Amino acid sequence: MTPPLPLVETRQLGRFRIHAIQAGGQLLDGGAMFGVVPKVLWEKRIPADARNRIQMGMRCLLIEHDVGLILVDTGAGNKETQKFYDIYGIENAGPNGRTALEGGLAALGYTPDDVALVIDSHLHFDHAGGNTYKDADGQVHLSFPKARYVVQAGEYHYAMHANERTAASYFEHNFVPVMEAGRLDLVEGEREIVSGIRVVPTPGHTPHHHSILIDGGGGAVGCFLGDLVPTTNHLPLAWIMGYDVLPLVTLETKRRTLAQAQAEGWQVAFCHDATVGWGRVTSDAKGYSLAT
Repeated sequence: MTPPLPLVETRQLGRFRIHAIQAGGQLLDGGAMFGVVPKVLWEKRIPADARNRIQMGMRCLLIEHDVGLILVDTGAGNKETQKFYDIYGIENAGPNGRTALEGGLAALGYTPDDVALVIDSHLHFDHAGGNTYKDADGQVHLSFPKARYVVQAGEYHYAMHANERTAASYFEHNFVPVMEAGRLDLVEGEREIVSGIRVVPTPGHTPHHHSILIDGGGGAVGCFLGDLVPTTNHLPLAWIMGYDVLPLVTLETKRRTLAQAQAEGWQVAFCHDATVGWGRVTSDAKGYSLAT
């Protein structure tokens, strides 16, 4: 399968210029990605390979803001083994031993030192793995050394107390070094982080997952949904990932969030869609879909 492109997709949302950066590709099990939805239904929308994997992206957002560059999610990073990358079909190699995320920054004329704020939707390895990086000597460093990092306090606690069900998604070297460096800010509930950028709890995928609401002014509103709706194929309310630890909570969070997104005309970003980065949602008697 072909890794997702383009590397960078730019749009204006009111006063904010926003760049969607593909931090790499993933090949994930189709059954896991669609939970209880039968394969005979989901494979009509997205084909699987011989190992039943479907092509996914790892889209992050870079927002040009008055406080500096704001990065939403950081991809999978470079710290895991080749066996791990093969299992999850991760293709994210970038320049100088780093990842496609840093490649996207470079394509825009920026470096990791230019990032002022990192907001993680949650701390799973494919969303927060790029918070830190491993150098040629195997030492782990903060990927964005001048940035403050933000995540829900409950998410950090949940990640630090993983169990047999959740441990495969949470790796402490993705977030503990940020805390130890004194650069991780833990927030509780809905909060405006900086002017126009607000985190909104959207539980279900994890108990403390949050989405990022971007208000560019003049009615121009965008939302990075994170893993609440990872691809356009997950817009139907019952199409929920098997990875979600609280799927019935996801259902109600989707119902509430998508209704608001449609009513207010939000531009929503899909983090794992390999081809569609943004769109508006619509609905009919069959449920929610991407507006054409």
